[in-house]
Parts: sequence; structure tokens; C-alpha cells
Amino acid sequence: MTVLILAQDHDRTADHVVRALQDMEAQVARFDLSWFPQQLDLDAELRDGQWVGQLRTAHRVVDLQEIRSIWYRSPATFALPAGMSGPERGHAHREAKVGVGGVLSSLPVLWVNHPARAADAVYKPAQLVAAASCGLHVPRTLVSNCPAAARRFAAGSEDGVVLKMLASSTVHEDSVRKIGFTRRLGVADLADLSGFDVTCHQVQEWVPKRLEARVVVMGQEVFTVGIHAASPAAHVDWRSDHRSVSYDVLDPPADILTGVRRFMALMGLVYGALDFVIGPDGTWTFLEVNPGGQFGWLQMHTHLPMTEALAGLLAEGAT
Repeated sequence: MTVLILAQDHDRTADHVVRALQDMEAQVARFDLSWFPQQLDLDAELRDGQWVGQLRTAHRVVDLQEIRSIWYRSPATFALPAGMSGPERGHAHREAKVGVGGVLSSLPVLWVNHPARAADAVYKPAQLVAAASCGLHVPRTLVSNCPAAARRFAAGSEDGVVLKMLASSTVHEDSVRKIGFTRRLGVADLADLSGFDVTCHQVQEWVPKRLEARVVVMGQEVFTVGIHAASPAAHVDWRSDHRSVSYDVLDPPADILTGVRRFMALMGLVYGALDFVIGPDGTWTFLEVNPGGQFGWLQMHTHLPMTEALAGLLAEGAT
């Protein structure tokens, strides 16, 4: 049986997981979806209600019925042949997405994570509702494109508010990668909300914090890392100043662990990186989950066996 990893060519975390699987003597195949259709072929036939066939490259053949598990690790998109018109490329891309994605997603194997469940989990407003229903504390939150609503919300937030991205925090403009970090909104910001009305924004109450925590769930394994900020910028968003951040291993309270497990089950996720604020009084406040969140740098700082846990999960093929 084979572990199938769908990842980009240059991905150190995927490299480490492949090596861990090889150390376990597990069969592993690593493909990038950008190889399709020029370097990767799909040949699948429906027989007795199951897809039978192969994924093939010039150097590797994987039988669909021999796949034990699939790790969907942010592969690149399909790379179509040159010379196609815009409409042709659009059509070919849609057919590839539904064809390759449809066959693989219907295989009766363990997915980490299943693309449909990962896509559902992208919706942060839905995450907050799910987390609250599982007993996790969530911050007061406004989703709106109305400046007046934002001002009213801020007026009712004793400790102030922050503006956070709803979707990806990364924007590419003129080949430049820009990151929209969480930021506090001051009096001047609230007085001038130009452009606020053109789309949805997420405004949350500022949650006083002693530290933050990232809870990494891999099947039944849960790893919790404390994130300590030593600069004003990192205190608002630790991603903005990595050099001032330190890490330690935490043991989450039992009720938080129970809530996290319920949340993961409700969302249909096998893997997730959940972010929490831990307040001065010890209250844990759920912020969000990233179904494809990074963990490699946390293992580097804490030496927690995350890579080995993920490899074991994939090799076992069950949670």
C-alpha cells in the first residue's frame, strides 16, 4: 500500500515527512498537481462502483487501488501546455480539477485533509460558530462592509478592536508578496474608514493576552506550543516579528482539549493548526484554524515529534 503526497517540488516539510515514511519502510509516492497533464497522466475506470487505474509519470506508477492515504500538502495548480487560448486554458483547467480531483477525492482512503473538508474550513465565520458550539470561547466579532457598524462595534469593545483578514493574508501585487497582518484600529483609523464599504471586513474585540498558543492536531495526536511575543508588533500579530518570538511546550486544559477534538470532528478535519490567545486570567480564546497550517518551524524550536506523528498517521491510513 502506498502513501500519496501531493506537494510542491520545493517543500522542506514534505521532504521531512517523506524521509520519516521511508524510515518506517512505508511505500510513498510524491507528486505535484502542476505535473498534470504534461508530466503526470491519470487513467481511471469505474468498475463495480470503484475507480481502478493508475497515476503515471516517466519514473513512477501508482495503482489507485493501492493507495492507503493521501496528504494534500498545498500542491501547485495544473500546468497546461503553451499555445492554448484563454478560454481553452480555462476549460482545460476546470476539466482537470473536476477529473483528477473527482477521482482522487472519491477514493476510500484517509485524507489529510480531504479537499472538500479543507475548502469548507476556509470560512472563518463558520469556524467561529463551530468553535462556540463545541464549548470553546470565541471573541466578539463583526463581519461587515458598513463603516458605521464598525464604529458602533468598536465603541462597545472596552479594550479596543483589531482588523483581521477573512481569507488569505497574502496578496501578490506586481510580483511583490504582501502580507496583511492583524492590526489594532485606533481613533484615527475609525474616523477614516475609506474603502471599508467595498468588501467584507472582520473586526474583532482585542483580547488581552499573556501569550498565544498554536494547537497542532494530527489525527489523535495533539501538540500545543506557547508563543511568547517580546515586541509590540509581535504582541499584536506574532507573524509580523518572528525574531522577537520564543516558544515552549504547553499542556492545554482538559476542557480545551475536549473542545478542540469536538471542533475537529465537526469540521471533518484530520489535520489542523488552531490558534488561541491565552489571557492574563488563563482564559483560552479560539481565533481560527488553518487546515493546512505550518508546523515545521514549531518542531524545529520545540523538538516535538510532529513529522513522525504525521508520517505515522499516513502510514497507518486511519485516525
